[in-house]
Amino acid sequence: MFSSDRNELRRFFFDSWNLQLEGKPLDAMQQRIADVIAQHPEYHALLNDVENLDRDYDPAAGEGNPFLHMSMHIALAEQLATDRPAGIRACHARLTQFTGSAHEAEHRIMECLSEALWLAQRHNRLPDENAYIDCIRKHLTK
Repeated sequence: MFSSDRNELRRFFFDSWNLQLEGKPLDAMQQRIADVIAQHPEYHALLNDVENLDRDYDPAAGEGNPFLHMSMHIALAEQLATDRPAGIRACHARLTQFTGSAHEAEHRIMECLSEALWLAQRHNRLPDENAYIDCIRKHLTK
């Protein structure tokens, strides 16, 4: 799934979802993507029309990028599987208990992940894992 070609990456989402709908076997990454898509029924129509493959999304116009959103869920799942950064799995468990929903906990963590990545890019450095975990912990009091 690793590529710098936006449409190639998006095509993987379309293909994974179509395989899921057809009841065909999926590899581990395709299954992870299909699971994320299944949690987002608001994206099903988008993924049923390949004409959306090359669509641009304008954050300034309030448009969220569904492919970025789903990719962040996948990135977070990888972090949770490896507990990297250290402590994220425990933070996720506490936030899931706090919110009553693993999906809501993921969305709150993804806010912190977005911020960590934005700051890293802005300052041309690696993401600050401690700041990222601290941000997540702040969501336990909101």
